[in-house]
Amino acid sequence: MDASGSTLTAAAQAIRALYRPTDVAGTLAAIVEVARLSLDDVDHVSVSLAGRDGSLETVAATDDLVRDLDRLQHDLGEGPCLHAALDAETVVIHHARHEQRWPAYMAVAVRRGVRAQVGLRLHVDDRTLGALNLYALAADRIGEESLQLAELLAAAAATALGGVRERQHLRAALESRERIGMAVGVIMERFGLDAERAFDYLVRSSQHGNRKLRDVAEALLTPPSEAR
Repeated sequence: MDASGSTLTAAAQAIRALYRPTDVAGTLAAIVEVARLSLDDVDHVSVSLAGRDGSLETVAATDDLVRDLDRLQHDLGEGPCLHAALDAETVVIHHARHEQRWPAYMAVAVRRGVRAQVGLRLHVDDRTLGALNLYALAADRIGEESLQLAELLAAAAATALGGVRERQHLRAALESRERIGMAVGVIMERFGLDAERAFDYLVRSSQHGNRKLRDVAEALLTPPSEAR
């Protein structure tokens, strides 16, 4: 099998592994482990997720070293992880000791043993989810095949992560709707109201207390002994 064929086979096997977990935590763990095991020259992997305010937080990593280096980039406001997530698709650093960009970060990274690094933006359409961060400690370059496979993995990881998040949001919305419906039933029985007026009562309680509708519903459904 030629090099391109072996890369595609590795990609197919790795991508299948990304879709097995059914929750965000499991998907994140699969992403970093699959990337670490699939990519030659890569010693450690992390995933940083983007917050609503544009900040990044590392939520999965194969080693505390890369957690520290990710955190340093976040604190300094510079580095390949941030650049990949916010400004570019992919950032590649070979021979890290000669890298001139992000001097404050690179000085520390090289001292900690980083010899090459790659940051890949995780996104679905135009929505940035975060970054996939690859660290090499034993090689000065990450090979072309590994880079190609890393880009495929990043695309698949973003799709898998986005899908899991979407399913969780939908599940939460359905559960919330169910709990609100149960609370409306309690109000109907307690005050002798029809469904529309009972729902209006719930909405007014939410507005007056400046609380989310689901929280008001949960309070109504929670027995007094459990509420304390």
